[in-house]
Amino acid sequence: MDNRYRKDAGENGENAALTHLQQAGLKLISKNYRFRGGELDLVMLEKQTLVFIEVRFRRNRDFGGALASVTAKKQQRLMLTAQHFLQSHPEYQSLRARFDVVSLEGSRTNTTLQWVRDAFSA
Repeated sequence: MDNRYRKDAGENGENAALTHLQQAGLKLISKNYRFRGGELDLVMLEKQTLVFIEVRFRRNRDFGGALASVTAKKQQRLMLTAQHFLQSHPEYQSLRARFDVVSLEGSRTNTTLQWVRDAFSA
């Protein structure tokens, strides 16, 4: 798979996840927040909970699929980036925080979306 296809698939996946989550009532705070070796795909607010969301897209379930691709190492990078986000945005520090994963699997025309709340803990 070439890099352009990956980038397009990633952006399409993030947009699909964002639309799904907004329809579920979450409000977007930040998209693609980057910090030294880490990135938060989406940072959203659900009532009084700050939600850090990792979006993963896979064409098939080889090697465990999209959810399995959020390894312990990836979780560590997400937690570090979330800490930096909170340090940079003190207005959110008093809120409860959680990590969700949205997995998308399939083709561009036939994709299955799965939203896992509290996918892992800090």
